[in-house]
Amino acid sequence: MSETASPGKIVILNGPPRSGKSSIAAEIQHTFKGVWMNLGVDHFMKMTPERYQPGIGLRPGGERPELESLIVNMYQALYESIALHSRLGFHVVVDVGHHDGYSVPRGILPKCIQILKGLPVFFVGVRCPIDVIMERRIDTWQVGYTSEGKVPEPVRFWQQLVHKPGIYDLEVDTSLLSPKECAALIGQRLADGPPPIAFQQIEEMETE
Repeated sequence: MSETASPGKIVILNGPPRSGKSSIAAEIQHTFKGVWMNLGVDHFMKMTPERYQPGIGLRPGGERPELESLIVNMYQALYESIALHSRLGFHVVVDVGHHDGYSVPRGILPKCIQILKGLPVFFVGVRCPIDVIMERRIDTWQVGYTSEGKVPEPVRFWQQLVHKPGIYDLEVDTSLLSPKECAALIGQRLADGPPPIAFQQIEEMETE
């Protein structure tokens, strides 16, 4: 691979925590042809110093405004890395949870779109009903409903905000499909087309 190689494909899996993004990303790495690099949020957070956690994994709600300008730069660094890998011919899968539920609007997704302009980016919405999200949170972290039996506010915020504006090249529902089935659908979309247009549509919407 070199700087003269054709750009690698980029698959961005966007959805809330516990929606199954990481499992799909792992399946893509294990089964798709070529070299697929995983540059997702979990890996990026592991590189982030403890005092700046959760970094780009900060949930909606505006609860850490002192981190927000840093998070904007962190997303820029992540997406610059994605772009560089693609330009060198590597394929890239990224699992993230884009939202703009900060103390003030940060417009991170449109900034990221600009960084990847001209590259083959497939934006995939990873959907999962909130009751299934709650089941997985309980299974994984033993953290569930509030004492009043309600869905915790941060979980509701994720569900409400992560899919705005909701424009994707493909959507999968992990309550209905296994990670392997989701990856297969994504692979079919990459192979058979049509070319991705979600990022272009979001950009056009932002400029209207």
